[in-house]
Amino acid sequence: MEKTNPKNLKRRDFIKTTAAGVGAAMIAPTILTSCSNWKGANSRINIGHIGVGSRGSAELKYYFMPLKSSYQVAVSDVWQDRRDNWTKQINDYYKKNGIKAPECKSYLNFVEILERDDIDAVHITTPDHWHVPAAIKAARAGKHIMLAKPLGLSYPNYLILQKELEKNQVHFHYGTQQRSMRHLKLGVNMIKDGLIGDIERVQVWAPGKNPVPNPVCNESPIPKEFDYDRWTGPARLNTFCPDRVTNNSSWFQYDYSIGFLAGWGAHPLDIMVWALKDKVDGVYSCEGTGKFWPKGGIYNNILSWDLNYKYKNGLELHFVSDDVAKNGLLDHLRLKASNGTTFYGTKGWISLSRTSAESNIPELDKKLNDFPKNADGRIRSEGNIMGQMFVDVITGKIKETCPLSEAIISDTISHMGDIAIRTNRKVTWNPQIGEVINDPEANSLYVRKMREPYAV
Repeated sequence: MEKTNPKNLKRRDFIKTTAAGVGAAMIAPTILTSCSNWKGANSRINIGHIGVGSRGSAELKYYFMPLKSSYQVAVSDVWQDRRDNWTKQINDYYKKNGIKAPECKSYLNFVEILERDDIDAVHITTPDHWHVPAAIKAARAGKHIMLAKPLGLSYPNYLILQKELEKNQVHFHYGTQQRSMRHLKLGVNMIKDGLIGDIERVQVWAPGKNPVPNPVCNESPIPKEFDYDRWTGPARLNTFCPDRVTNNSSWFQYDYSIGFLAGWGAHPLDIMVWALKDKVDGVYSCEGTGKFWPKGGIYNNILSWDLNYKYKNGLELHFVSDDVAKNGLLDHLRLKASNGTTFYGTKGWISLSRTSAESNIPELDKKLNDFPKNADGRIRSEGNIMGQMFVDVITGKIKETCPLSEAIISDTISHMGDIAIRTNRKVTWNPQIGEVINDPEANSLYVRKMREPYAV
């Protein structure tokens, strides 16, 4: 197991000792003054970036680099050209704009970022199988965490992360950017305020796959600029081929993810949890059908699904892939988004996605559509403020917006769907005990053995 430097703890310990009277979920800006280069609430947060592939680099460029509230001071990636390129871009950006920022440095091993006393937070956008292990290490090092969705692969690791966040008093910010969007906040508040009555059922849909072929993996030499062992990390070590480690491939191989059931499902399921946390944080059953990628290639995850969930309190959830949703389930909507969440209450319905919002109740529908739109009629995205929201959570300006507790709920819904399809039977999840009831085989699918030396 990789170890972090205990000297890291001094900033975290300072925060603990000076936070008297302040709730654990709301650290006041005035206490962040521990290091010699820290000047209090008006100074910038120092952030390290772990993983700068396609998603990580986009968030770095659009969420973080323009911020006046933080410095981007470190980049880690297992591809040398990625980490060196983005380190140079950050330093050039600050120089070009006359910003006297600390020099951004490049690292192969992200643990070296965690060992730096001057770094306050990390932004983690690795492949899915590294999400929670990296976050656990960051929490132990006292770093605040913005973590890309989906959450991960192993339920016991969620509990470890939860424990380390609480123990080390660091904040967690889940990368579900729709929580920054005003039209979704409005819609969620309408539901919470009972404007469509008591919610009886929810319809959720998401893309099942990207339009890519299922490649055959022909073993190849590992490029010298790529650390394949470290990329694999806690997962099983497979033979290397370039197709195995692309962005698409990591989503569709079971060793690294459960596919878009979680990878895309995380977004519309998060909208449901956001609006109905108390109703969906209880015992429920899941059953349904699904299709896997055709055999012959390396992709072995589920690419199409039709799942029904029944909560003990009576709430029903229908969670499907977009190919299933197109068979009449979206006919009542004006805009057929590729993913979304429709809430059906005793007084009417509200349907929400990141680019649309509508209701069959006229006065609600009018308010939901009173937002700037693109030429195609879809609501303009406001997701780029997620980086600022993360900084505001750290400094105590706002409460945690995307907490781990809610990420666990939505991610587990995806896993129960995956498990129900793989076992071909109904499964019943009890969040109070963290187990599928009376089903050891099903529970074993929600636990992943971790490869040394990358275990947590």
